[in-house]
This record gives sequence, C-alpha cells and structure tokens, in this order.
Amino acid sequence: MSISDLLQMIRRRIITAIIAFAVVCGAVVAYTFLAPAKYTATSEVYASYNVSVADATQNSSAMNSGAAYLSTQIQTYPLLVKTEAVLDPVISDLGLNYTADQLAGMITVSNPTNSFMVDISVESKDPQQSSDIANAVAKSLSEYVSSSASGDSNAQQPQQKSPVQLSVVKKASVPSQQSSPNIPMFLAAAVVLGIVAGIGVALLKDMLNTKVDSSDDVRSITHASSLGTIPQNATLDESRPVIVAQPAGREAEEFRRIRTNLSFLTTDENEHGRLIVITSTDPSEGKTTISSNIAVALAEEGKRVLLIDADLRHPSVAHKLGIEGHVGLSHVLSGQATPKDVVQKYWKQNLHILPAGKRPANASILLNSHLMTELVNQALTQYDYVLIDTAPLSVANDATVFGRMAGGLVLVTGKGVVEKKELQNTMQSLKTAEVPILGFVFNFADPKKTHSKNYYYYYYEDDKKGHGKKKRRR
Repeated sequence: MSISDLLQMIRRRIITAIIAFAVVCGAVVAYTFLAPAKYTATSEVYASYNVSVADATQNSSAMNSGAAYLSTQIQTYPLLVKTEAVLDPVISDLGLNYTADQLAGMITVSNPTNSFMVDISVESKDPQQSSDIANAVAKSLSEYVSSSASGDSNAQQPQQKSPVQLSVVKKASVPSQQSSPNIPMFLAAAVVLGIVAGIGVALLKDMLNTKVDSSDDVRSITHASSLGTIPQNATLDESRPVIVAQPAGREAEEFRRIRTNLSFLTTDENEHGRLIVITSTDPSEGKTTISSNIAVALAEEGKRVLLIDADLRHPSVAHKLGIEGHVGLSHVLSGQATPKDVVQKYWKQNLHILPAGKRPANASILLNSHLMTELVNQALTQYDYVLIDTAPLSVANDATVFGRMAGGLVLVTGKGVVEKKELQNTMQSLKTAEVPILGFVFNFADPKKTHSKNYYYYYYEDDKKGHGKKKRRR
C-alpha cells in the first residue's frame, strides 16, 4: 500500500478516524486529569568495601577481590530492599498502615551502571510520605547490610561484621511537583495514540468492508474514469426523471454533467448515431434510473434519443417512466410487431422509448439474433444517441454482446450494493471478452460527501411583486 492509497483510505473513513482519535485522545486526557497525583522522592546510598575487615594484610590483591565482591553484592540490593527484613523496620518506625508487599510496590530501586550507588525512589500520593519512606528505606538498608554477618547466624561462633558498608549520601527531599501523571508527556502520548488509533481503525474498517463504498473503490478496481456521482435522493425514486421533475436540482445538474462527459467517450459510430450501453454488476444498483435520466438529459439538449429496454428478464424502463410497457422489444424480435408499432414518445418529440414488452422464455436468443443487430443499426441512422439498458452482468452476458457493438459500455455501480470481489470478477470477465469499460457512474453516494462546490446553480423565484428574482443555491 502506497502513501497515496493510505491517504485515500483515510479520506474515505475520515469520520471513523476522527471518532477513534477523539475516543482514544479523550480517554488518555481524562485519565491524565482525573487520576490522583503521585509524588516521587529519591534517596541515594553509596556502597564501600572495608578492606581492614575482610583482609588484615591490606594488599592490592585484597583490594581487587574486594571490588569484585562489592560489584557482585550491589546487584542484589534492588531485590534486598523489597524484603521484609528491610521493610518491616520502616513500617514500624513510620507507623505505616501497609504490608511489606504493599510497601514494596511503591519502591523502585536501581543501580546506575559502573557505579557503587543505589538509588531508592518511593512514589506516594503524599509528597511528605514519599520523602519519609525513601529516607527510612535507605537507613534500614544501610543498617541491615552493615550489620549482616558473613557466617551463619545460628552458629556458635560470634558473627563478623559485613565488609560492605552503605552510607546515605543523598537524603530524599519533599517533592514539589507531581511525578505521575506526567501531564505534558501524557498529552503528547494522547495525540500520538489518537492518530495511530484513528489510522488503525480506519484501515481495519476499510479492510473489513467488502462492499464498494466510494467512487475511489470503483476507479481502483476498474481503472476507468468517473462520468459522474449521483447522490442518494428520494426524488430519484419517482416515476419522472429529475430533469423533468426538478430541472433546477443538483441531481439534474449531475446528469447534465454526465451528459457532457458522455460526449467525450470514444465509441464506435454507425453513420450518424452513437450507441451507449448501460449496465451494472448486480441488480438494484440503479442502472435503469441512470439510463432514463441520461436519456432525458440528452433529449433536453435537443439530441434525438432512443432508449431501448433490453433487459428482457426484468423489464423496468416502462415502469420507471410510468408508460405502457406490455408491448415492446420482445414482440419486435419475435416478429409480432414492428418498431414503429411499439416505440413511444416521452416528454419531448425527440425522446423515444422502446419498452421491453413481455418477458420471453428465450431472452438470450432474441437479444443475440441478427434481427436485434439490424434494429440497432437502423436506429443509429435515425437517432443521435441510442441507449441500451441491459441486464446486470451477474445475471446474463447481454451487456457484453451489446458492448462489442458499441466498443465498450458504461457501468453503473451502487454504493453498498456490489461486493468488491464481484466487481473484480466483472472487470476480469469484460477484459477476457475484450469489452472495455468506457466510464462508470457511482450511484447512491452519500449526499454529504459529494462535492458541494460543483453544485452551484441558479433558479428564478417570483418575488411579492411578481418580478423574476435570481437566487443561487448549492
């Protein structure tokens, strides 16, 4: 995954990323300011080796062996500090209401590298208590080490003093600032963790989402150009196309944009007309709605347009436009009627509709017949545009057949309808059939995510005096 792919993914899931960032960042910030403040005090002791006790000869060999012995012993002190032998006297002297294990959890002991120093740090909610405990532990450790015997304490012979002496070289002072939570560090961590969580959750959601969710998904899979994006809107479900019902609406403007983009498509032309095949991968992606509105948009510009409903398995153009659809293409292909008998005018004199008619049992044979080819070729000599609304590619390969005639096809993809894997399979099938996708229309897009800057348009509204008043909407 490249950086640009990652940025596109975050842009698609920006809301999810922002929510994850806010949750994680808010949780860390809340903990930072709601967690009880703790204070850390540190005392320091120094370990030395008493040669006179260990070796009366005091030669250099004794000195070397003493340093080695001290280096070994000092590594055990971090563990020794947390034993009952050291902590019980501290609890008794300070009158603490802690067990030895509880007190050990408050203590951190370290031995700086290549030194004979032992640092004893105590963290407590009470700054004075942390200082008192740190000093008391240093004192108790020093007394225990200095008085410990080199022999067995149960033996009859008298104990000898330890050759190791611990001296308190730095007493713990009362801390003036809290050590935990470290507000600057925690706030910085909140931002970093929030960003990581936002990117991670957005990436996870994008990976788990198997359906096509944006035009970027379609573009990355099909490698085709977008002809337009149609937002989800209830007006598109009505029986009249949006250019007829709401000519000043932003959906109508988007279909006009698609109309303009279609004029730049490279398709095969037969003498005069241009053939445009419109299909989808799955049913319910809105291909009939898109086909009908594109046909109206082209007719609005004055073009002679014929819309053919070639989805004989599930006719829907007549129902979508609210026209008679019992007789149509299936009757023409079966020899029961002529195109002149079944073609209907709609809205304008230059917009004609050829409904599908009744559902035949042999739809594939009829659509692949020589008569169908002749019908299309004849229509191309009479119309500027011939639009064919054909069956989804997952249902039949009719679109592939018509796509070869047109030199490619227009794919309608509905947001949240088709699986990415299905779209990939569609792309592979078309590639095998050598039928290119000339462009795609992304349908059911989120209205809030469409590019509002593209939706400036004007309409006229009568004012109280009856004069036309221009307004700008978006």
